[in-house]
Amino acid sequence: MKSAMALGNYLQLAQNMGLRYVSFRAWRAVQTRTGLLKKRFPTHPPRQTFISRDAWKNQESRFFSFSPPAALPLAESDALQNRVRALHQGTLTFFSAQVYEVTDWLTNPATGYRYDASKHWTEIPDFSAKAGDIKYVWEKSRFAFLYDLIRYDFHFQKDQSERVFEEIESWIAENPVNQGPNWRCSQEISLRTLNWTFALHYYKNSSALTETRFARIVQSLYRQMQHVEENIQFSRRAVRNNHALTETLTLYLVGLLYPFFPESVRWKTKGKCWFEQEVAYQIYEDGTFLQFSMNYHRVVVQLLTWGIQLAHLNGEQWTMVVYERARKSLQFLLTCQDATTGWLPNYGTNDGALFFPLTECHFRDYRPQLYALAQVLGQASPYPPGIWQEEADWLGLGRSEYSSEPGLVVTKAPVTEDVPDGTYAFDKGGYYVLRDGGTLTFLRCGHYTDRPFQADNLHLDIWENGENILRDAGSYLYNTDEQWTRYFAGTSSHNTVMLGTFDQMRRGPRFIWFDWIKESRAGWFQSNAYIFEGEFTGFYQSGQPVTHRRRVTKQAGKNRWLVEDWLHHAPAEVPMHQIWHPGATFLDNYSIKSFDQQRVELTADETEGWYSEKYGQKVGVPRLVFSTPGRYLKTEISLIANR
Repeated sequence: MKSAMALGNYLQLAQNMGLRYVSFRAWRAVQTRTGLLKKRFPTHPPRQTFISRDAWKNQESRFFSFSPPAALPLAESDALQNRVRALHQGTLTFFSAQVYEVTDWLTNPATGYRYDASKHWTEIPDFSAKAGDIKYVWEKSRFAFLYDLIRYDFHFQKDQSERVFEEIESWIAENPVNQGPNWRCSQEISLRTLNWTFALHYYKNSSALTETRFARIVQSLYRQMQHVEENIQFSRRAVRNNHALTETLTLYLVGLLYPFFPESVRWKTKGKCWFEQEVAYQIYEDGTFLQFSMNYHRVVVQLLTWGIQLAHLNGEQWTMVVYERARKSLQFLLTCQDATTGWLPNYGTNDGALFFPLTECHFRDYRPQLYALAQVLGQASPYPPGIWQEEADWLGLGRSEYSSEPGLVVTKAPVTEDVPDGTYAFDKGGYYVLRDGGTLTFLRCGHYTDRPFQADNLHLDIWENGENILRDAGSYLYNTDEQWTRYFAGTSSHNTVMLGTFDQMRRGPRFIWFDWIKESRAGWFQSNAYIFEGEFTGFYQSGQPVTHRRRVTKQAGKNRWLVEDWLHHAPAEVPMHQIWHPGATFLDNYSIKSFDQQRVELTADETEGWYSEKYGQKVGVPRLVFSTPGRYLKTEISLIANR
């Protein structure tokens, strides 16, 4: 029986992911076990000399112009100073969430496990119960912390270039070529390359950038990019998500900005072609993204902004699909954005990624990245002046027009374009949004032609005047106990319906789901109210295909939602559960009542729920569950009068 199930899973995996994926994975496994993969990545390559420091400084390739940002308001200034002070004391904020003491480049600060840098990277697993989540080792090695040092130096007229180059040299010394955990992931290598490049250009006239240091850093960059090119098909065939976008863009940018490497012409040409292909494949025609994640879509936005700006600065253009998908991405994310906070729903997988942190805005605030993308595309500002403009300034996209005094605008604000109220449908990605006054109603209803990451269909998110009153629980950690993986990736952490204990799809190992949802339909309708109707077929684990249908009705201008759920063809003996994750203020300001098919009011079970706003963090929160042996629930959510 087990062998038959395993064969069925394998056949389903092959059907879902395609022969290209399966054959590549199989050949990759053969290369790993036989040592062929290890041989492709030598550990003691010969040293090469490429260009002198002065010749590099005078080359024609152009980088960001670093338009001077405006002064920071006092609170933001203090926050930046505190982070830099902590960095000098040996502590670092991981994933914009947790502060850890970091003693070296190889120790996981969450577990204390130290990796062996003498091991070839192919011999180091991504997931290990003893080592813990490898992302905790990768986090500092991304070198995103350099932006705090750079921004501090600018805003306070200091020079920490010696510290910056010491950190880079320390990493090079402790991470021999193709050895240790920090050579394991080509995306991490690519990000490190981009962040070192930013630092090199900002401090290029510093006396700390000696000829010897420059040669050592450039030599390391060269070997890292050789690794990325040699391993690029892993991201393009086996992963094909933001990793492939990051790596292909970095190949192009290194070829563009370091034209003296022997492979630069090839890297630039192939990287540009591959990036254009990945953008066309990964960003759907309606601007939604194949990873079904708001945070990973922001990653793509930052990559697009860097790629478009640096290409333009060097007299190059992208194929039209890059600009089209960038504009569509901007439109989609702005539509889903809360106007008060700049936050988006905590929807989809979220590993805490914020590649280039160039403002003091909150991690969940998307205004810096969306403003910068609007600027590089030549579109009207989506926001009034504010501290979120600093990222665009650093990328040479215009001088901010905001004051150092909070709330005081010193010049006339640029033209802004707000997202109008109304209904929005992004059918390809399966997102449906209603903007009505100070409220935002967000629903997901879709089927999969690309790999799903969470079983969350017909999830409902509601925002009111900056408060996420009904929210997504988040995703917590990628390498953790099974109970947490199942909760945060599964149906039980979303505002939707479960059939007994069954997720909408069947969980496989790691990031794999079986029984993909292949059938769905949804849309908005308007009569005397806004009405959403959507349905999908799933829950195959129950022994038969089950259809979940949801209708959400909202009266225009009123903070009242009527949610109706039906299950069709569900096994009679399995109960129906409607799940809600209330935000921090929901129970004080809103009422929620649910009724079964006989109009009998049900009592909610307040169960233990969990909320993860940032990677690696979770807190216990109330979770409301309405249950019935029937197949229909009607739930009324309304603002309490005279609150």
